[in-house]
Amino acid sequence: MIELDKKLTPQDLLPKLARFWSRSAECIEAIEKSCPPGSASPVFTVKGQYTAKGWTEWTQGFQYGSALLQFDATGDERFLKLGRERTVSIMASHLTHVGVHDHGFNNVSTYGNLWRLMGEGRVEEDPWQRRFYELAIKTSGAVQAARWARTSDGTGYIYSFNGPQSLFVDTIRSCRALALAHQLGHALMGERDERISLLGRLVEHASNTARYNVYYGEERDAYDVRGRTVHESVFNTNNGDYRCPSTQQGYSPFSTWTRGLAWAMVGFAEQVEWLSTRSDDELAAVGGRGAIEAMLLKAARATCDFYIENTPACGIPYWDTGAPGLAHLRKPLDRPADPHNEHEPVDSSAAAIAAQGLLRLGHYLVHDKGETKAGVHYVQSGLTVLDTLLDEPYLSTNSKHEGLILHSVYHRPNGWDYVPPGRKVPCGESSMWGDYHAREAALYVQRLAEGAPYYTFFGPPQTEESA
Repeated sequence: MIELDKKLTPQDLLPKLARFWSRSAECIEAIEKSCPPGSASPVFTVKGQYTAKGWTEWTQGFQYGSALLQFDATGDERFLKLGRERTVSIMASHLTHVGVHDHGFNNVSTYGNLWRLMGEGRVEEDPWQRRFYELAIKTSGAVQAARWARTSDGTGYIYSFNGPQSLFVDTIRSCRALALAHQLGHALMGERDERISLLGRLVEHASNTARYNVYYGEERDAYDVRGRTVHESVFNTNNGDYRCPSTQQGYSPFSTWTRGLAWAMVGFAEQVEWLSTRSDDELAAVGGRGAIEAMLLKAARATCDFYIENTPACGIPYWDTGAPGLAHLRKPLDRPADPHNEHEPVDSSAAAIAAQGLLRLGHYLVHDKGETKAGVHYVQSGLTVLDTLLDEPYLSTNSKHEGLILHSVYHRPNGWDYVPPGRKVPCGESSMWGDYHAREAALYVQRLAEGAPYYTFFGPPQTEESA
């Protein structure tokens, strides 16, 4: 279980954040040189150098989105220029990619960040640039929403790249593409000019993810543990019946792949935040504010509680809660994780993602629900996790290493992760999603520490003049 530092504040992390952003700049510049335009998207490091790995192109948005976050945090115009130029020249194919469930990863991290920065007044207002970003976001949200499969009760979900039988827990985080597109007034147009609500599809996908991919220890899940997630839910495509849990990157369908858990934590938490910006009238058409908020909060609380209770004291999880080698470690949850152990790898990228979920859920409970005690508990958990990531052995301090956050794992079952000589399990490497989400969490906490505007993917409310 995570040992909370109850006295830790966002301001306490500012010295570490300054070092983090300095190191981050070095990493972004190094990757730009080793992975220039035209080369394959960098995915994870091998011996400290970013390499590609063909599966789906889901990490390029993190590469250029990282430059935009670097500008956001430091004001260094070089990174704004880099992120903007690469988004415009390279990211277009991701907008109309019909074969993936990753639009919220690639496109909100790039076009979405540029749109947000303009809305916040961080970059100069330009009507044509704004419309360009908005058109990109609308396109991405609609294309993502079109990847739709029906369940037996008539609702549906955005299916994964595995096919229409497959509901991934990851995709809840990608739903922010639908959220932004709906926020901008867009819809998906279907046969005979049917206008399909992106908000409706977002809510249905979130509800089915919460229903099938998150366990609560009750009803259908009475045999299981509250807050556990399953990577993939499998459906019969003939009639939409739910069939079974599955996994692609975890140890088993009956253990918890911790990065999938982390995607659920942040995905549900930030959708709760976004929900608060929508009107009662628009939410009434898709179930009503009360029911939607209750569903999102139930999933967010359960997954965050499970993470806190089933993660080592330092806040960094092992890659899967059921990984068999954990049996050889002495009380692994009662002490800090050991990234150099001989039995199972940790996954720092799961921690980078989870930290933001804990922080956002806690902030919402304190400021929107008045649940101060519960909210502060989640906030302190998130700060504790980030505090660990911002220091060695997780923060990379070797200028020859292109990664920012060390000890990330990509695909343990496929054997894709690099195992150094003399070691038995992967360690010492970084991932593009881990580095990007560490930057998101760092920016989030830095803004809190400095009293800057609260950071969300959907930006500040738009006035009639700015819209």
